[in-house]
Amino acid sequence: MRSERGDLIAILQEVQARFGYLPEEAMRQVARFVAVPESQVYGVATFYSQFRLTPGGRKTVRVCQGTACHVQGEAQILAAIKKEMGVVPGTTAPGGDFGLETVACLGACSLAPNMTVDGDVHGQLTPAKAVEIISRLVEKR
Repeated sequence: MRSERGDLIAILQEVQARFGYLPEEAMRQVARFVAVPESQVYGVATFYSQFRLTPGGRKTVRVCQGTACHVQGEAQILAAIKKEMGVVPGTTAPGGDFGLETVACLGACSLAPNMTVDGDVHGQLTPAKAVEIISRLVEKR
C-alpha cells in the first residue's frame, strides 16, 4: 500500500479505532509509513481533539462547557467530579473505570448543565448528582 502525507489523519483515525488511543510506537510506525517526521505526527495527534494519546476508561464522561451549561454551573460540577473521583479532563480515573473529557457543547442546552456517559445524556445536574452518577459507574464494575 502506498501512502501520502494527506493520508495522515485517516491513518491516525484507523490506528485509534484499533487501539482506542494512539500508542507512541504506533505513531512512530505511522511516521515511517507516511514518510514524515515523528514530530509532525505528534503535532497532528495533539492538534485535533478527536485523538487520544492515553488509553481511555471503560466509560467516557463528557462534561459540557457550552454557554448554557457554563451559566448554569458547569464549573462547579466539573470541580466536584475532579475532587471526588480523582481525575482531571483528558485523563482516566485510577482503576480505569472512566475517562473524563470536556466538550464545547453537547447540544442539549435545555437540560443545562449536562454531561454524557457513553453518549447517554444526564441533564439538570448539580455537583452532587454528577458525582452520584459517576459513583454508580464505579460500583458496577
